Amino acid sequence: MILVAIDQLAPLVGRRQACHVLAVPRATWYRHRRPPQVRHRGKPHPRALRAEELTRILACLHDERFQDCAPRQVYAALLDEGRYHCSVRTMYRLLDAQGESRERRAQLVHPPYQKPELLATGPNQLWSWDITKLRGPAQWVYYYLYVVLDVFSRYVVGWMLAYRETAALAERLLKHAYRSQGVQPGQLTVHADRGSSMKSRTHAMLFADLGVLRSHSRPHVADDNPYSEAWFRTLKYQPGFPDRFGSIEHGRAHMHPFFHWYNHDHYHTGLGLLTPAAVHYGQAPQLLAQRQLVLTAAFEAHPERFVRRAPRPPDLPSQVWINPPKKEEKTL
Repeated sequence: MILVAIDQLAPLVGRRQACHVLAVPRATWYRHRRPPQVRHRGKPHPRALRAEELTRILACLHDERFQDCAPRQVYAALLDEGRYHCSVRTMYRLLDAQGESRERRAQLVHPPYQKPELLATGPNQLWSWDITKLRGPAQWVYYYLYVVLDVFSRYVVGWMLAYRETAALAERLLKHAYRSQGVQPGQLTVHADRGSSMKSRTHAMLFADLGVLRSHSRPHVADDNPYSEAWFRTLKYQPGFPDRFGSIEHGRAHMHPFFHWYNHDHYHTGLGLLTPAAVHYGQAPQLLAQRQLVLTAAFEAHPERFVRRAPRPPDLPSQVWINPPKKEEKTL
């Protein structure tokens, strides 16, 4: 449309002024008015196959005895019969041009998995659970530790050490945790990876009955279940964690005091150095206020020791995400 306007304006004010007013380079206008050039095809390459030869090769490839054979098989069979039409690569090129060169076997296509984006602003809104193996007294002997974790408070709401990994055991654990925490229908989302126990029909029916939403990690993406993975690291890197457990009773005897320590005595860096139990049961505001009084008294006693400002206790996060949504970039 702009070039048409220049054509109309040029007889009145001139080409230069019309292009300047409409901010169009004159070269663009000249190129627009230039008639399209007809490109002359050059001579065909002397080694190129003629049209009748291409037709004959395709007819041979479409022959009933060759229609299910790969071009290499066709090439070898024709050579044994004393015939040569073209190279194997040329056969592939001709079939590709006809849309006939593709994988014949049925290929598994993975469906696109949506990234889970889950938010918790308080306890018992979002749980994460997983299972890890603990080495037993001999090679190939393992015990299975089930852990259900509240994502907001990092409080372990349920755990179990068993001989095997089954959906029935996980169902029993989750049901017990649900009832002990007094969760109401529609309040909770439970997140897990894509293990067989996590995706079982038993769990689907249980969560449907309890009014719980399910969420799963994407395949082979460990970051989709970070809180359970971090908790297992805390367990296994703890001083005194045995390399092997002599029996399942030994494992349970070790886990009982550890879970009590973690829930009630472990000052979690992700919780403003509060314990999971304090956050889970609503004691955080009182403890933070008490800490602020202690820090204020320390500042008033020796203000010269605090250079920038009066000290404050670490804040407790008001919301916790699994895969927070990316912020949209501001467009100018």
